[in-house]
Amino acid sequence: MGEQTPADQPGVNHRYLISVWTIVRKEVARFTRIWLQTILPPAITMALYFVIFGNLIGPRIGKMHGVDYMQYIAPGLIMMSVITNAYANVVSSLFGAKFQRHIEEILVAPIPSLLLLVGYMLGGIVRGVLVGIVVTATALCFTHLHVESWLVTVTVIVLTAALFSLAGLLNALFAKKFDDISIVPTFILTPLTYLGGVFYSIDMLPSFWQKVSLGNPILYMVNAFRYGMLGVSDISIATAFGVIVLFCVALFGASLWLLERGVGLRI
Repeated sequence: MGEQTPADQPGVNHRYLISVWTIVRKEVARFTRIWLQTILPPAITMALYFVIFGNLIGPRIGKMHGVDYMQYIAPGLIMMSVITNAYANVVSSLFGAKFQRHIEEILVAPIPSLLLLVGYMLGGIVRGVLVGIVVTATALCFTHLHVESWLVTVTVIVLTAALFSLAGLLNALFAKKFDDISIVPTFILTPLTYLGGVFYSIDMLPSFWQKVSLGNPILYMVNAFRYGMLGVSDISIATAFGVIVLFCVALFGASLWLLERGVGLRI
């Protein structure tokens, strides 16, 4: 009878589950404790978008893809809040752990890098999905929404939150100072989000800019989520899912590789 590996020994799997649960619980407690800064602002911001773009500009635009403009932009605004908050949760938490030097307590714990990665990613997903629910409730105060496909809607929102949680982790690993965690959201994430079809259909763009827009990964997430909620999309759903899953796998692999080598874990 062969010698047991650590993974086969009794209690190891249970310990790993407790490790992941502890990280997730810490992350959730962190952002719910300051909910006035993490949960409420997205709802207020989205309400302003609905008032300005929906009530004031929407009637001038009319219908888009057969639905009212207010309904059309709602999925994009929900997705925008999910992206922003999933990303912000992980980048701020991991960089804060590096800056305050308590990341070392996590690193010396007898858990694999994979579980550390999964714990932070799940924390980002929880915040992203929770904010998405709050923003959806806000949207219902301004327009009627129905879910065309629950499977597509839930899958897209979870995969997108996971993707940007991983992106936030990568940013935190390479950040050396607090200014570094604001560069990517300001100069990359925000432009890509606004140009990702949140407020318009790419069918309105000239042919050249339509092709350029196809290089924006957020376009696929917004359109897949819009299809799940309204049944309309500028992009093939199979293509959209393929792009989202591809980016998730790539960022997960890159994050795990960096964590296992300890890249960027100390300032």
